[in-house]
Amino acid sequence: MALTIVHYNDPVLRRKGEGVVGFDAALAAFAADMIAAMRDSGNGIGLAAQQVGRAKQVCVVDLRTREAQFTWRLDAAKPPLDLIMPMVLVNPSVSVAPGTPEAVVEEGCLSFPEIRGDVSRPEAITVRFQDERGVPHEMSCDGLLARCIQHEVDHLNGVLFIDRMDKAARAQVDEAVKALARKTRAERAAAKKAG
Repeated sequence: MALTIVHYNDPVLRRKGEGVVGFDAALAAFAADMIAAMRDSGNGIGLAAQQVGRAKQVCVVDLRTREAQFTWRLDAAKPPLDLIMPMVLVNPSVSVAPGTPEAVVEEGCLSFPEIRGDVSRPEAITVRFQDERGVPHEMSCDGLLARCIQHEVDHLNGVLFIDRMDKAARAQVDEAVKALARKTRAERAAAKKAG
């Protein structure tokens, strides 16, 4: 089933996702539909369930089209990206080692078309998660992969990348964010009136 990516000011983007307990064909199909929606977007490398209108602890990541300027270890091994991506992360939990340096990098978001801004995040993380079959995994990563996972896990908790911007970075995108909020509100009102 084709999924539609929702834009900023849709209330679902602020909802914390419910934990997944049933690992069944419906979850696998939902994850596959999320991957398709991410690919159809043209330039997405990650997508959270909230971004397609569902408040669930599920996100997908695929960095195969990006320069591998990051390292990773999945379950104490380093499998090729082609074998592990696209990744489905269910019920993910991110941890950061004390003293991990942070980096400021420009981020974008499929729920904020054409809006980009600087966000500071830890450069390296460990994430524990289950795949769509319920199998537990642990991955350590850095660089773009760590940033992408942090961005998507934030979505699963109702946190948006604009929330992570400092005042100066937020001020640069504020007008565009307000315009997007107005547009989303108008579209939702029109859809409610029509339906």
